[in-house]
Amino acid sequence: MTKKHFPELVTKRLKLRELDEEDLPALLSIFSNPHTMKYYGSDMISNLEEVEGMLMSFRKGFDNQQAIRFGIECRETGNLIGTCGFHNWAKRVNRIEIGYELKQEEEGKGYMTEALTAIISFAFRELQINRIGALIHPDNTTSRKLVTKLGFQEEGLLRDYIYASGNYMDLLMHSLLKKDWSSL
Repeated sequence: MTKKHFPELVTKRLKLRELDEEDLPALLSIFSNPHTMKYYGSDMISNLEEVEGMLMSFRKGFDNQQAIRFGIECRETGNLIGTCGFHNWAKRVNRIEIGYELKQEEEGKGYMTEALTAIISFAFRELQINRIGALIHPDNTTSRKLVTKLGFQEEGLLRDYIYASGNYMDLLMHSLLKKDWSSL
């Protein structure tokens, strides 16, 4: 991954691309939805200024080569339906963590499986990652099923790992190792 060129990945139904200012309204609708944010691990976003700050954070992470966040665009409609990507990149040990969210009305259509398959392959092939971690709330059964389907293994409970919406939350650590990825 070079600083100057944000990669674009294309799948059968999706284009995974750099987020920009035109995406702010769609991002606000995603990150202000209580359903989407229930297990996200941070507070809901309530206005465009907060979304602009999040977009700046995504760009800074990419520019500093510490993270990469793709917009998930439906190729048929051209609409942004979610985001996915990586953060907490520990280059010395080739480890990274995955994160993702989807518009509520787009859930259950296989979009996230398609998007994550593409970015996982990208991470193992292009970024030379050895381990991808996924931190998931124990009650988020949909997300837990998704990562399990992709080959992640549950490793254990991290008690009171994050603080969001006035509460401490436990998270389950899942991991996928390059040697276990079946799509290489």
